[in-house]
Amino acid sequence: MSLGWIGLGHMGVPMALRLRRAGHPVNVYNRTMEKTAPLVNEGAVALGTPRAVIEQSDIIFLMLADGPAVTAVLEQANGLLASPLQGKIIVNFSTISPEQSISFAARIEQTGATYLEAPVSGSVGVAEAGQLVLLLGGDDKAVAICRPYFEVLGKESIHFGAHGTGSSAKLAINLLLALVGEGVAETLWLGERAGLDKEKLLQLIGASGMNTPLFQGKQTMYREERFPAAFPLRLMAKDLGLITEEAKRLTLDLPLATTAHTQYQQALQNGHGDEDMAAVYLSFKQQ
Repeated sequence: MSLGWIGLGHMGVPMALRLRRAGHPVNVYNRTMEKTAPLVNEGAVALGTPRAVIEQSDIIFLMLADGPAVTAVLEQANGLLASPLQGKIIVNFSTISPEQSISFAARIEQTGATYLEAPVSGSVGVAEAGQLVLLLGGDDKAVAICRPYFEVLGKESIHFGAHGTGSSAKLAINLLLALVGEGVAETLWLGERAGLDKEKLLQLIGASGMNTPLFQGKQTMYREERFPAAFPLRLMAKDLGLITEEAKRLTLDLPLATTAHTQYQQALQNGHGDEDMAAVYLSFKQQ
């Protein structure tokens, strides 16, 4: 099958590259065409519109920043909804709300295509290594057709059920991700303000039961106070907004989510949006 890819940001490039390097034909589109260069250099075909990708591909993957970006790709001139979608499979890797995913599914499937949501858990390094966890919602048959491609991209795919369930799972795991990042930041800041050596605090966390792969992957950032983005803080702030809105919709009281949302928004306002999510630590130091 011929694959299409729309959206070449932090995660889109390494994911699409894995599919191309596995030998699959890949047609790519990105609003900023320069970002297609790494894929073109590996033999992918860059096309000028989403419609062109649809016309030349059987399965089309979307990896976009948020719901409005997905809406734009659907509705723009020569976008998805203006394209011949009958019989195509549209796989949306983007992190959006469950309600948005259900809405997109309905609009796309009215055209005769099949919509599958597959947001991913993992950051750039994990994507490069093909170790993502894919959180699926949608049709069983579409999942089966796409599974060989998912196996190139990730170490595990979990099918949660109908449209919306994969997006709900992504919000749930990203809440935990945000809270772990917040917890490490507060732990370090408490210890440092108490006069403890930061290097020894990092050693303590690494030797404790609270050591995690996430902490191991980011401890150099805390040590050097440089935060190159594996998962940009602005996207975590966006996801926490989705999480708090979903909590309201479900009439849930999630006090930790509310606090984390406030802290990551503060870090965003302090200019750390394009740094890694772990840069929430710097926001404490600026208080």
